[in-house]
Amino acid sequence: MQTLSPSRGREVQALMSYVIDRRENAKHKNMVNRRRFMERYKRHIREAVDSAVGRRSIRDMAHGEEVVIPAGDVSEPQFSHGGGGERTVVHPGNRRFTAGDRVARPQGGGGGAGEGDASDQGEGEDEFVFQLTRDEFMDVLFEGLELPNLTKRQLKGNCTSRLEHAGFSTDGVPAKLSISRTMKASRMRRIALNGKRRRELKALEVQLDALAPQEDELGRRRLQTRIDELRSGIRKVGFLDDTDLRYNLHIQKPQPTSQAVMFCLMDVSGSMDQSVKDMAKRFYLLLYLFLERHYERTEIVFIRHHTIAKEVDEREFFYSRETGGTVVSSALKMMRDIVAERYAPDEWNIYAAQASDGDNWNDDSPLCSKLLAEDILPLVQYFAYVEITQRDHQALWREYAALEGRFPESFAQEHIRSGDDIFPVFRSLFSRRDVGAA
Repeated sequence: MQTLSPSRGREVQALMSYVIDRRENAKHKNMVNRRRFMERYKRHIREAVDSAVGRRSIRDMAHGEEVVIPAGDVSEPQFSHGGGGERTVVHPGNRRFTAGDRVARPQGGGGGAGEGDASDQGEGEDEFVFQLTRDEFMDVLFEGLELPNLTKRQLKGNCTSRLEHAGFSTDGVPAKLSISRTMKASRMRRIALNGKRRRELKALEVQLDALAPQEDELGRRRLQTRIDELRSGIRKVGFLDDTDLRYNLHIQKPQPTSQAVMFCLMDVSGSMDQSVKDMAKRFYLLLYLFLERHYERTEIVFIRHHTIAKEVDEREFFYSRETGGTVVSSALKMMRDIVAERYAPDEWNIYAAQASDGDNWNDDSPLCSKLLAEDILPLVQYFAYVEITQRDHQALWREYAALEGRFPESFAQEHIRSGDDIFPVFRSLFSRRDVGAA
């Protein structure tokens, strides 16, 4: 047992203070480090993204965002040696600050843009600022969201496929060579060809060792000759042969695709002033960006309505200035007819999002509730109604309220009073549900 000198012991103790991260970086190591950084400061990034959604216009919704992280949160953790032994300590607490207090930055000199006069004392650190890319912004924005009840699976149009590993082949290109399988095949071949020789060689070596040096010199020579022949035969079996080569085999496998359609029903009647319409458009733009990013094979049907409903394209849906009276049932009837004509419920996951200020022709609201209950909700996966108004709930909301109890899994309604409510309402409607609880 080796005893370390006191100086050597201190050296070992000092080396134990270092933690070495030996994880390999990917090819694009800067991206890996950036993802680790974002995981660490997720709370600050989440707050910045939520704040950006509330103040952005429709055109700027999908841009990146500047994130500010307080200087105190940027410092790296450090390891240090404790005092050792058993200690009894009474901590007196902090009489000056409590959790959540904002501490003023120390005064410093240098003619900067900060508040206060120049000083010859004090030091501090600036906040850390970095820029989220568009993709990073969208990932954080839609984290934890999904289309509810996406279950029906059907191949649509040109079937999609993906490469799947299907074992190994003796033919292939060098890029697909499997080293481990090739070495295993080589070893199996050598064992098969040399197994008998090795067993005989081992038996002859035992027999040769058992002979006394003075006995049977001729027999000894014969044994040695045979042993040399066996060893030469074993060496002649090559380490690697063409028959040992194994290549990864990949095949194209058809991939079932969940096909879905989202109906966007927007009220553009005269009772919807410009601010209400802008909030409805921002809600639908969030929905459009969410579907575009996460669901490649989801179709979107845009329907605008006042007294009559009209199926429009994306540009007209967001930017047309057409207006009129209010008959909400016209949009629901159009949706019902389009589903019957183009989207078979046994093949499609059908979704709908309706936005309105709730103001409707008096005799039409009961008809809307009846259309939903009898013709639409039994066919759809999910129907979301958003009422956008600063007033109390309108007639349409009260008619729809009875549907929540009858269709708890496929119907939901939320109320937006201001622009700050748009994103929280959107997350509430499309948050990922607990599978275990469902």
